[in-house]
Amino acid sequence: MATTKRDFYEVLGVAKTAAAAEIKAAYRKLAVQYHPDRNAGSVEAEEKFKEAAEAYAVLSDADKRARYDRFGHQGVSGAGAAGFDPTIFADFSDILGDLFGFGGGAGRRGGPGGATRGADLRYDLTLTFEEAAFGTDTVLRIPRLETCPKCTGSGSASNTAPTPCATCAGRGQVRYSQGFFTVARTCPQCNGEGQVVKDPCKECQGQGLVERERSTSVKIPAGVDTGQRLRLSGEGEHGRRGGPTGDLYVVLQVKPHEHFHRDGATVLSRVPIAYPQAVLGANIEVETIHGQASLEIPSGTAQGREFRLRGQGIPRLDGHGKGDHVAVIEVEVPQPRDLSEEEVELLRKLAELSGKPVKEERGIVDRVKNL
Repeated sequence: MATTKRDFYEVLGVAKTAAAAEIKAAYRKLAVQYHPDRNAGSVEAEEKFKEAAEAYAVLSDADKRARYDRFGHQGVSGAGAAGFDPTIFADFSDILGDLFGFGGGAGRRGGPGGATRGADLRYDLTLTFEEAAFGTDTVLRIPRLETCPKCTGSGSASNTAPTPCATCAGRGQVRYSQGFFTVARTCPQCNGEGQVVKDPCKECQGQGLVERERSTSVKIPAGVDTGQRLRLSGEGEHGRRGGPTGDLYVVLQVKPHEHFHRDGATVLSRVPIAYPQAVLGANIEVETIHGQASLEIPSGTAQGREFRLRGQGIPRLDGHGKGDHVAVIEVEVPQPRDLSEEEVELLRKLAELSGKPVKEERGIVDRVKNL
């Protein structure tokens, strides 16, 4: 009895209107889930893996998908898509990558025995609020792999040329048969190089690279913020076999400030004023990252009112001037214990004049006198 083939969209778990990126992501998830390497001996997983691959082979191809949408399975049955074709994996290397060995590591290296680009490095740099605002120069100490000075990167003590690897015949990969298809993996003998060094250099153990610590000067521009990164070309690890050097990425983290907060190029701060200043107005000095700035407080200023000081903020990275400083007003309410008797009496008098009497509280001496 023939088995009814499932709808390809159902297999991948996507809608018929799904975009190509959504289809690709759905296939990758299933391929990882049901790959034979993760489900050794499972016939069910193997079948689901093949089913997902077949569905993706059709739905990832615009022409095949159009025929499938119009005629169903019959529309693609004669196009080489029916059933499972192991060669389909040649087109899936970008999805599976090196997760299960598809494509091998040699392709990343630029071919067996070929030059390889050095690895990119990351350095997390913490700055003060002021350093981020105005920029700074600093020196980083970066451990990295550099070309071995003893063998000049050849990996050989006598500088003789390496010989082809006998395990993989110079291909950098070895192939294993796993059920219905063949898997290519990086050769364990030569680590994908495709060649071996007969007399390894003692300094670098035949790798051609040694670990060194390098001091690198970095200029941090004014206006940077947390999460931004600087790319220093050629400051990463050295490449193998004469390959190019990688890059260094400096990822920035800015410490919080005690008084200032930041919103892009705008600096915010809370500015306390006394109640009489809020009612009658005043001219005060506000602390900014550029120093003191004068601010006129109009009469009747309420709690939380914001005043903008133009050009007193952080320099913009694009060089187009500075941001602003926003002063957020906080009306101070003193505690009675911090007031003199005269100040308390004046406040009581003010409350009486405004018709809003306050709670009557007398000191212990007055209460004794009353008794």
